[in-house]
Amino acid sequence: MIDLRRVGVLVRDDDQDFPLEEVGNLFERHGIELVALDDPPIPADLDLVVAMGGDGTVLRSLDLCPESPVLAINYGTVGFLTAGDRTELDQILSRLVAGDYLVSERLVLQCRHPAGQLRAVNEVMVRTSNRLVSVDVYVDGTKIRTICADGVVVGTPTGSTGFLLSAGAPIVMPEVRCLVLDGINEYNFTSRSLILTPESKIRLVITPETKEPSVLLTSDGRPMGDLTPGDELHIEQADTRARLIYFEKSYFYHNLTSKLSW
Repeated sequence: MIDLRRVGVLVRDDDQDFPLEEVGNLFERHGIELVALDDPPIPADLDLVVAMGGDGTVLRSLDLCPESPVLAINYGTVGFLTAGDRTELDQILSRLVAGDYLVSERLVLQCRHPAGQLRAVNEVMVRTSNRLVSVDVYVDGTKIRTICADGVVVGTPTGSTGFLLSAGAPIVMPEVRCLVLDGINEYNFTSRSLILTPESKIRLVITPETKEPSVLLTSDGRPMGDLTPGDELHIEQADTRARLIYFEKSYFYHNLTSKLSW
């Protein structure tokens, strides 16, 4: 059980009314300080972050506070990564302070690119806006194939229910340790997704056959810069894990049926 003394709260950036006073009062009764994560700098000593929004808010929380577990409450549309909806707020917070919850640890990607490094909970993707991108794919130093497609995605089990799902990749249990590689609208009818061991080291090389002058690099849907032919990405699992709070062991199957109509 997490020793809750200082809890951050991050809300989605819109005009909704969030019950921050109610949340603050409940935590105060249990001797817990609530810190609004509105502006930097972000405190480094948070025991937990409450994310109130959709999946984008959850990913933002994990990015801003990578060392802190995140409890996500859905104030968005789908909210697949969330532990419950806004109507369950009282019950969620009561179970939290009572220690009645479980922690799901998720694999995280780290990616070295020409301009620096990044982390991703869902996926790292390269894509173009108009023409196909050609990417040589290496795994553990061996070239396995060239993908000619609208883009290439390297994702995590958490990301398998995000962009990878629309790309036709399999749904993977979030606690499974693996990497998922797939092309986006690949110009090859025999192409398939590839599941890799978590220790795999992936190298993506933008080949000269790419006619688009710049290729967009994204991390969890956020633009991270442009790539050009000859640029390389080096992707592997990170040393740290993302942690999400849930209240039922069957939460993943519940979210598949209630959020994705599976």
